[in-house]
Amino acid sequence: MKNPSPEPVNQKENNEGLTRRRFLETTVGTTVASAMAGSLLPSAHAPSDAHVAIADAKNGIPYRTLGNTGERVSSVGVGGFHIGMQRDEQESIRIIRTALDEGINFLDNCWDYNGGTSEIRMGNALQDGYRQKAFLMTKIDSHTKQGAASQINESLRRLQTDHIDLLQFHEVIRDTDPEAIFAPNGALEAAVAAKQQGKIRYIGFTGHKSPQIHLKMLHTAFAHRFTFNSVQMPLNLMDAHYDSFEKLVLPVLVAHNIGVLGMKPMGDGLILQTKTVEAVECLQYALNLPTSVVITGCDSVAILQQALQTARTFRPLSQEQVAALLAKTEKSAQTGEHELYKTAHNFDGTIQNPQWLD
Repeated sequence: MKNPSPEPVNQKENNEGLTRRRFLETTVGTTVASAMAGSLLPSAHAPSDAHVAIADAKNGIPYRTLGNTGERVSSVGVGGFHIGMQRDEQESIRIIRTALDEGINFLDNCWDYNGGTSEIRMGNALQDGYRQKAFLMTKIDSHTKQGAASQINESLRRLQTDHIDLLQFHEVIRDTDPEAIFAPNGALEAAVAAKQQGKIRYIGFTGHKSPQIHLKMLHTAFAHRFTFNSVQMPLNLMDAHYDSFEKLVLPVLVAHNIGVLGMKPMGDGLILQTKTVEAVECLQYALNLPTSVVITGCDSVAILQQALQTARTFRPLSQEQVAALLAKTEKSAQTGEHELYKTAHNFDGTIQNPQWLD
């Protein structure tokens, strides 16, 4: 079993006591600073590890630092939902093992994906020495201490591992979610206990609904003298124009050295349906942001190879290249109709299954 990491608490913030006013000042200040630097400038948005030395790559896949954890993770990661969609489980296993063999180490999953099938298949794929190649992340839904502990243990069993590298609270999409997770006998207590027991190493959260809810979750954590190790959110060519996580949340994560997990680089295919940009352009844009990893769904080896090739050939985009990509999607993105995870309940698993929160 790997040694548990130190408790993810920022001592400086503990000593100074981050108030809501200071948090908002930090949010506004970093956002304004980013805007003053020019949101399209590579210096403002390109990842700090953009010019990665070949020595810091595996099979040509660049590695980046996962925020305050210090862990090195592949610039692209394999999404867990799509891993449970193949008719033949052996195809799912082939996708995961090919990714690990080719240099990707970041694997995404969730307790509720495909009724547990995604975790079961990933667990089978991680046998025969493959677990040692992976930085394994999964998510839980429950907001209660008892429910969260149960889901953590079930994920460990399905994944056939004695520890999860990164556990995230899934679908922080309601205004009441932060308080519920941090309440007495809430899910955070179960996660901290699991960390102390060596079952998990790092703690983060994810959501796709609203940047304001992400900011509230961060503020709630700081108010409890707790700093997350990672935050997962949609970062793509549509998000940049509408209720943007990139503009509102990303600067705060960078300022506090919290790992940035970009998801839905193609909006779960919705962006591609607009015919405004190509899949590779979507991946390039997300990789150009200060992301630790860009998680992309790979439902076939061919799609996986596309992600591998994009990661290997990626070079920081110029101001003109970024502007050109944003111009392609600006008109289509105005109403959020192609980001249904923000504007509808199509992607809200815990809305459709509220019992998962218990």
